[in-house]
Amino acid sequence: MDAAISLDQAIDLTRTGDIWIFRGRSGPDRAIQTLTNSPVNHVGMSLVIEDMPPLMWHAELGKSLPDLWSGTFQRGVQLHDLRDAVTVWANRYGQRGWLRQLEPSVTRPMEDKALKTVARLDGTPFPSSAQLAWRWARGRVPQIRPRRWQRGPVGDAALETAYCAEVVAVTYEDMGLLPPRHNPSWYDPGRFWSGDDLELCAGFTLGDEIEVDVPAT
Repeated sequence: MDAAISLDQAIDLTRTGDIWIFRGRSGPDRAIQTLTNSPVNHVGMSLVIEDMPPLMWHAELGKSLPDLWSGTFQRGVQLHDLRDAVTVWANRYGQRGWLRQLEPSVTRPMEDKALKTVARLDGTPFPSSAQLAWRWARGRVPQIRPRRWQRGPVGDAALETAYCAEVVAVTYEDMGLLPPRHNPSWYDPGRFWSGDDLELCAGFTLGDEIEVDVPAT
């Protein structure tokens, strides 16, 4: 992992499609890290659209920040101001954060597809602990998505509830960054860590983790 950069520097650098991963020390954080055999337990994605402030697209149990798509405080799939989201995860949740940059930059049509995914999935509830455990276990079984697999009218049939890695994976698929090879439950935060071998579509790569130094509040 590269030397740490400041949060200001990270926000200046980040572009749509960049990955943010987090590592905490709580019991649930450690459980996720152990089960996924990775040092991380949460993942989100940057959205940087024109003159809007950089945004974080992810899913979480908390409702500490206003969702910028719905304008309400909600649990589950959320769109947050990126600076606020990273600060909350660092200071309130006690997480270390890293940035992985996507190369090359995405195109405007790909950003439009990402926004359509936000419109479809924003507000999707976070799964219960039992649902999360079952879906994680099911995702470890090798699964190839059927060719006739279809999305439902209000989102993926498998995403009546959604956790962070599923949200990022489905958004990446919609943008054409990930092949639609696996069911969403196959993805966990560790899939987006550099120690895993995440196969993006031809021509796209994710850089190594860059630690982000978040000032205390």
